[in-house]
Amino acid sequence: METSGAADRDGVDTSYKPLPPLYFAFAIIWILSAVSWTLNTHKYRHFQPNKLQWMLASVPWIKSLQLSLSFLFWYSCYYSNVCSIWMSFGVYIMGILFQTSAFGSFFLISHGYCITCHRITLTERRSMATMGCAFYFTLVGYKASIPYFSVLLLLNYLVVFYVIFDHVSRNLIVLRDQLSFIEDEDVQAMHDAVYTKYIMFKKFQGAMHIVAVSELAILISLDNSLETFWMRLVVREWAQFFIFMYIGWIFRCQDFAPRFSVMPTWSSKGETIVPPIYSIEMDAATFKGFTSHEWHIGVPTLLNKGSVKDSVVVVIRQPHA
Repeated sequence: METSGAADRDGVDTSYKPLPPLYFAFAIIWILSAVSWTLNTHKYRHFQPNKLQWMLASVPWIKSLQLSLSFLFWYSCYYSNVCSIWMSFGVYIMGILFQTSAFGSFFLISHGYCITCHRITLTERRSMATMGCAFYFTLVGYKASIPYFSVLLLLNYLVVFYVIFDHVSRNLIVLRDQLSFIEDEDVQAMHDAVYTKYIMFKKFQGAMHIVAVSELAILISLDNSLETFWMRLVVREWAQFFIFMYIGWIFRCQDFAPRFSVMPTWSSKGETIVPPIYSIEMDAATFKGFTSHEWHIGVPTLLNKGSVKDSVVVVIRQPHA
């Protein structure tokens, strides 16, 4: 379904003239970033065999699709006087999906997914799904200019940022306690890995403060004039690009410190426990015939009637690596 404007360009306000080249430029920037991000994730996937990096790498592709559709819509609308309603609807949907998927990624990071825990609990997954749906439908109503949805979106932002900052603070406290325990007990084998995670969360916390300020500033902005629309577009797009690329750079696939994938975040009655790490040596023949149902590589193991305190983390490392 298409609607045609006037026979000349006077049918579209001249304030929108900068939009086609701006959307085209930002689409190229995001596409190049998405390609490089995907290639880097694939190249270094063996350093961190988890889904977090792939989930982060998918977000730039959604943004690239949104900007590409925006460019095609405004180009055809301004230069051909043909404004496609379906293309406009595609821009609308992709914009909402981008914001929802970005905040979904922020939720996972704040919960420590693949950083301080191998998986999130069922309660956390249900909570994230509920908040994600509420955020999505609130964005739909806000973008559709339904009355009072701007207030609902503001409240939604406050709840979302509170949950993110709360979980980030909890993870920082856990990691800080682990560092103190490591220094007191002189468990230097785990120091670099835990310290790396602590620095990653500190940087993420700073980036989320910038996200909160920028999103709330855009939401409560009172200047909606057409003359400054393209300027606000430039500021918003650059802010989104730099913030998301910075967060993606922090959690990119890379050669982390040894034992980074070991996640000793067990707690017992509020006490954080860092398990000891033991080293054993065996020849190739012994290792070839090595089998044990009680031992699993890289995960906590329990004896038949043991507890978390009796568990052992088994990590087998190639001696010549």
